[in-house]
Amino acid sequence: MQTASFRKTLLSVMMGTLAICQTAMSTPSTGSALAKEDTPQTPAARPGAPWWKEAVVYQIYPRSFNDTNGDGIGDLNGITAKLDYLKTLGVDTIWLSPHFDSPNADNGYDIRDYRKVMSEFGNMDDFDRMLAEMKRRGMRLIIDLVVNHSSDEHRWFVESRQSKDNPYRDYYIWRDGRDGGAPNNYPSFFGGSAWKKDEATGQYYLHYFARKQPDLNWENPKVRAEVYDIMRFWLDKGVSGFRMDVIPFISKPDGLPDLPAENLAHPEFVYANGPRVHQYLQEMNREVLSRYDAMTVGEAFGISFEQAPLFTDARRRELDMIFHFDLVRLDRDGWRKKDWTLPELKAAYAQIDRTGGSHGWNTSFLTNHDNPRSVSHFGDDSPEWRAVSAKALATMMLTQRATPFLYQGDELGMTNYPFHGIEDYDDVEVKGQWHDFVESGKVSAEEYLSHLRQTSRDNARTPMQWSAAPNAGFTTGTPWLAVNPNYAQINATAQVDDAGSVYHHHRRLMEVRSQIPALIHGEFRDLDPANPKVFAYTRTLDDKRYLVLINFTRETVAYDLPEGLKIAATLLDNGAAQPPLQPGAASVSLQPWQATIYQL
Repeated sequence: MQTASFRKTLLSVMMGTLAICQTAMSTPSTGSALAKEDTPQTPAARPGAPWWKEAVVYQIYPRSFNDTNGDGIGDLNGITAKLDYLKTLGVDTIWLSPHFDSPNADNGYDIRDYRKVMSEFGNMDDFDRMLAEMKRRGMRLIIDLVVNHSSDEHRWFVESRQSKDNPYRDYYIWRDGRDGGAPNNYPSFFGGSAWKKDEATGQYYLHYFARKQPDLNWENPKVRAEVYDIMRFWLDKGVSGFRMDVIPFISKPDGLPDLPAENLAHPEFVYANGPRVHQYLQEMNREVLSRYDAMTVGEAFGISFEQAPLFTDARRRELDMIFHFDLVRLDRDGWRKKDWTLPELKAAYAQIDRTGGSHGWNTSFLTNHDNPRSVSHFGDDSPEWRAVSAKALATMMLTQRATPFLYQGDELGMTNYPFHGIEDYDDVEVKGQWHDFVESGKVSAEEYLSHLRQTSRDNARTPMQWSAAPNAGFTTGTPWLAVNPNYAQINATAQVDDAGSVYHHHRRLMEVRSQIPALIHGEFRDLDPANPKVFAYTRTLDDKRYLVLINFTRETVAYDLPEGLKIAATLLDNGAAQPPLQPGAASVSLQPWQATIYQL
C-alpha cells in the first residue's frame, strides 16, 4: 500500500534528506484488490524525455497469460481482466506478443492475416475493448511487428507459389536449386536447410526459421508499402508502437552467396547485417513512425555492440531501442549452456550502457518468451533463496539507464519447468534441433536434454501462476502447455497479500524508480568490475547520487565501499535482513543475495 508516509519518504529522498524511513517502504497490501490511493504516482519525468524512457514495459505472452473461456489457451479478455493487477504493480506499458491470425507453427510468429485477431485469443472487438481499458487506466500498448517473414498460409504466399509469373511471386525469395540441392548452404534457426523446394514450380523459397515461415522480399517496394500500411492500421487503432521481431534480418546478402564455414554455427551475424537494413528502417521511420508518437524496439539478434548505434542513434531516425542479447546469452552457445561469472555479467551491462551513449537509449531485461526464467538463470531458484534472489535481480534490472522490460511471471519469481523427456516440449525449435542433433546421432539424448532443461524457450512459456487453484487458476480446461507444479507455492494471489513478496518488491522498485530521475537518466558507473561476488554501481544525475549493492552469493560479504564513498541513507532493500547502518557508513555487511539502493 502506498501510504502518505511512503510518499513523504520519497519526497525527502529527492530533497536530499538523510533520514529515510525504511519501514514505510514495506507497508502491506490489505488484499488483492488495492484501493485507488495505491496506484503508483505519475513519474517525475525529465524535461524533454520521450515517454518511453520513463516507462516500465510488461511483456504478455497471450497464449499463457489468462484463459477466460476454458479452452486451455489464454485470450484477450483474460488480459483485460488482469489490467488492475498490472496497474497496481506499476506497469504503464504492455508489450503484447503476436495476437494475429496464425496457424501457430511458431506460436503466432507465423502470421496468416496481419489485420485479424487469432481466433483462439478472441476477435477484434475483444482487442478494441482491451485497448480501451488500457487507455482508461493510463496504460499504453505496443504490439509485435513480425515482418521478416509471414506464414505460408498468408494469401501473399498462397498466390506467390502458384506460378513463377504470379504478381505476388516477388513478395518472397525464390531461387533455382544448385547441383540437385538447395540454392546455397544457409541453415535455418529451427534446424535443417533454410530452403524448401516447392514442387509446383520446382524452385526453392527461403525461410530463416520454420518451413511454414517464408521470408518476405524487402527488395520489392510493394512489400515495404504493404508493411507500412499494416503499421498505420494498428497505430491508427491506438497502439503506441512496436516490438520488431528479428528486424535486422529483413535485408538479405547481395547475391545470397554461401556462408563461410565459420558462420554456419552462428548465421545470425551474417543474416543481421544485410546491405540495406538501415535504408529500409530509415524509410520506415520517414514514411510511418515519424508521424506518430510511437515507440520502437528491435529484436537485434546478431547485432554487435559496435553496430548497435547505427540502429538507435536518434540522429539517424531508425529505432528507439534494441534488445541486446549479449547479457541474456552470455552463457549460451546455441542450445548449449555454459558457465558464467559475475564479472562477465557486469562487463555486458557496462558495454550496453556505453552503447547507448548520449544520443541513444537501451533496454534492460533478463528474460522474455525466448529465454529461460531469470531467477533460474541468473539467480538461485532453490526454495531457500528463490524469493530473495528474484528481488535482487529485479533491483538490478530496474535500476539501469534503460527502459526495463519485465516478462510475465517474473514479478512472482516464477522458475524453469522441471522437464524430463523430449515429449514435454512444445517448441518448434526444439523439435528441429532434436532431429538435427539427436536423431542424427551427433549428440546423445541425455546430453541434449541436460542443456535444454536450462536453455529451452518453453521454460518461459508455461502458464501464468495466478493462484493455488487447479491449473494455477490459468484455465478451467486443459492447459495448452503444462503448468509448473510449484504453483501452489508461487502464485499471484499469495504474493499480492504478502507485503514481503517478490511481487511487492517489484512494485516498490517501480515506484522508487518513477520518483527519482537519477535511477532512470543518471550516469551509470560500475565501481568494482572485477569483484566476483558483489555488483556495486552508482547512478548520478546533477547533484544526486545513488549506490546499488547486490550480493550474488549465498554468503555474507563484508564490503568496503570504494573511492571513499559513504552512505547517507538506505532507500530500498530487498529484505535480506541487513543490519542497521548509521549515516556515514563506509562499509556494509552484505547478507546473502542482499540488494539495496542507498543514497550517497
